[in-house]
Amino acid sequence: MTRGWLRLKRPKYSGKPFKTRVTVLIAARNEESGIAATIEDLLAQDYPKDLTEIIIVDDHSTDKTAEIIRAYADQGIKLLSMTDTQVLNSYKKKAITEAIALSNGELMVATDADCRMGTYWLSKIVAYYETYDPVMISSPVTFFKEKSFFERLQTLEFSFLIGIGASFIGNKRASTCNGANLAYRKDVFYEVGGFKGIDDLASGDDELLLQKVAAIYPGKIGFLKDPEAIIYTYAKHNLRSFLQQRQRWASKSTRYNDKSIVALGVGIWALNVLLLLGAVGCFFFEDFLTPYLAILGLKLAFEILFISPVLHFFKRHSFLPMQLILSPVHIIYLVYVGLAGNARPYDWKGRTVR
Repeated sequence: MTRGWLRLKRPKYSGKPFKTRVTVLIAARNEESGIAATIEDLLAQDYPKDLTEIIIVDDHSTDKTAEIIRAYADQGIKLLSMTDTQVLNSYKKKAITEAIALSNGELMVATDADCRMGTYWLSKIVAYYETYDPVMISSPVTFFKEKSFFERLQTLEFSFLIGIGASFIGNKRASTCNGANLAYRKDVFYEVGGFKGIDDLASGDDELLLQKVAAIYPGKIGFLKDPEAIIYTYAKHNLRSFLQQRQRWASKSTRYNDKSIVALGVGIWALNVLLLLGAVGCFFFEDFLTPYLAILGLKLAFEILFISPVLHFFKRHSFLPMQLILSPVHIIYLVYVGLAGNARPYDWKGRTVR
């Protein structure tokens, strides 16, 4: 994993004038508290306005989300309101699909309604696209403005997820990404059938789509390792909402096309089950404590070796000591989420889905 991350270098761009028409896609539901800030960031992008289209889909919001979006109509923000009353399990995929159908861009750039980005975010994505010619680009995401130790711990854990996804791409085995910062060619979206075949799951608009693309274009997926391309979003404020989110993310894991990745995930989950059982065993077998602690120490060492350069990239190296706490807690967390994500429905933005 560390080798995959280190293989990724900061891109060197061609420097030629931009020529790509881009459509920024956002699916929003009950985002009145943060959608205006996101729109302001998008309007502040330095990418040419005549090459930029912004489409925000209001997914049956019950608050003032649509009203806020509509107020930016004279600045070029396009609002698409979902009116279909049919009960679905994948509202977000439907929202994105409808937005793409109406889009004028060549390159679709998806983000979320509660995200923040710097002025050069879009320019960096397009510069990478025009220089290296990928069909899909996964870009970095991190949390910011943490208000508690729990939120900082989430940032550390989330950095692992982003780093692992990037490392797989660096090793030419694209398998995971985050939909808050994902770009892909419109024609490729249609070439792989869009979300067909994965539209029965509420999540998976990012990773499962990436895997469909990787099956056809295995060497044409890139990770944009550029600090100016980072998307910033917020950690969950409490344990319940955090577990609901991670349960949603875990629900798509068994649907990966690359079964070797599924096998790896199951193997990691099984290893953590054994570590959890080992902790229980230490209470009954005194001689087991020393080798068990040695195993935990080795696990911690490998984790620090991997996450250290990732945290350096995000300028969060001060979070590294928290790995002493996250490492043992992660064992319990992975076992629980691995079970719950594939066995139980969960709540997502006021809906109960699978």
